Amino acid sequence: MSEALDDLLDLLDLERIEQDIFRGRSRSAIVPRVFGGQVAAQALVAAGRTVPDDRTAHSLHAYFLRMGDPGAPIVYTVDRIRDGRSFTTRRVVAVQHGQPIFHLSASFQTYEEGLDHQAPMPDAPAPDSLPSAEETLPQHAGRFIAPEIAERMLEARAAVDLRYVDAPPYASVGEPREARSQVWFRTNGKLADDPLLHVCLATYVSDMTLLDSVLLAHGRGGWTVGDVVGASLDHAMWFHRPFRADEWLLYDQESPSAHGGRGLGQARIYTQDGQLAISVIQEGVVRVPHG
Repeated sequence: MSEALDDLLDLLDLERIEQDIFRGRSRSAIVPRVFGGQVAAQALVAAGRTVPDDRTAHSLHAYFLRMGDPGAPIVYTVDRIRDGRSFTTRRVVAVQHGQPIFHLSASFQTYEEGLDHQAPMPDAPAPDSLPSAEETLPQHAGRFIAPEIAERMLEARAAVDLRYVDAPPYASVGEPREARSQVWFRTNGKLADDPLLHVCLATYVSDMTLLDSVLLAHGRGGWTVGDVVGASLDHAMWFHRPFRADEWLLYDQESPSAHGGRGLGQARIYTQDGQLAISVIQEGVVRVPHG
């Protein structure tokens, strides 16, 4: 296991300060606010720790309410909304400085047999044939609003091996193309077999690139280049089939709409052998400065 992955797992190992109250901390981010994927993953950890082990997460719906302060702890309060025979529902509110910054509802289910079909996996080159972030980011360091951005991006993403199939937004400034992006990812190291851990790590990664397709459609480089201001508004995920976050997953993303200062991203995440593991939808603020 890499040191960066060990640090990320420590970040997700929340302190339990009461039966249904947990406390988490933050890590340095590319921008001076709490990374949305972090708070979503930590909230799911808090919810999962109040659920029986035989019930796995099958969906989450979340709203980002306020910008998080990376220098302050985050308190997660879990409400036990429902404990049924097959399904368990939890609501989590994340609080900083006395105000809610994030709200999540998550549902868990015991395994059962049922109908089975899925959308086919799209074509994509093998992940091992693609360059890593360590190879691509330094080549584009001069595009960012500050030279150290590339180094900070590498540090923030060091726990995850994330590889773009095509050029990322920061390498495509001024070149509009199809509103679609594909990324392979896996953790930089093996993980324990705990299903909640793999779901939470996929949740963490899911917020890294989902709105890329919005930027690509307009040839915008993104907030790291300086011509767009962005932030997550809401996030939803459905976990269809078992998967491991330490094995390659294909994140196939597209944007059906951008309007009114907002952009929508939707995606499917597949295992390398073609199983549809996760569906994701996210809306974010995407503002272009005028003048």
